[in-house]
Amino acid sequence: MSLFSQLLEFFGDADNWSGSRGIPVRMLEHLWYTALSLAIATAIALPVGLLIGHTGRGAFFAINLGNAARSFPSLGLLMLLVLGLGLGLVPALIALVALGVPPILASTYAGVRGVEPAVIDAARGMGMTETRIVSRVELPIALPLVLSGMRSATLQIVSTATIAAYLSLGGLGRFVIDGFAVRDYAEMVAGAVLVALLAIALDGVLVLLQRLLVSAGLTGRAQRAAATQEPTAEPAAELAH
Repeated sequence: MSLFSQLLEFFGDADNWSGSRGIPVRMLEHLWYTALSLAIATAIALPVGLLIGHTGRGAFFAINLGNAARSFPSLGLLMLLVLGLGLGLVPALIALVALGVPPILASTYAGVRGVEPAVIDAARGMGMTETRIVSRVELPIALPLVLSGMRSATLQIVSTATIAAYLSLGGLGRFVIDGFAVRDYAEMVAGAVLVALLAIALDGVLVLLQRLLVSAGLTGRAQRAAATQEPTAEPAAELAH
């Protein structure tokens, strides 16, 4: 039997869709690890990125520290954390958060630094405080890049969250680890396919969220809509003459 046939048999088996070890439960566990890690990473990276982007202070240290954390092997970091903290959710979360912070931090910093100085000067001239300038001016303008960094962080976290299975936790990584233990390659491939599908689905959700949250003027949708309406107005004007 080919691997593809075994894969279809795995997904067609009702036992793999029920119980505490079924695909829906493992999917929810994986989503929980991803969402929790992304929330913590955003809570850390977003304020720091806004601060260094607004003030320009500490940018070299913060960005290079983030890049260093990104280059550190997640599995190696996980093993070090296990030696110090033992098994459990905390080591996995630390490793995943360390992976999610750099893209959010870098994109937030780049987005804020890209705001036109004239816009900030105008906000100060209107009497806005620095806090309001960050929250009402710089963050909305930088939002496309901020969300782009969150998308990148989400994809990295959801694909790496399989390491939770190394710590006897759940998630889709269990199919990979358990399948490898018994040389069930169909189960291993099924786990990888499910992670890929979950990553694609989450990226699609974030794309929709970006379209809802980001102003049409920043994305160019308003200009494109106006451009499509202009040709229809010209024939009407010609008929009037």
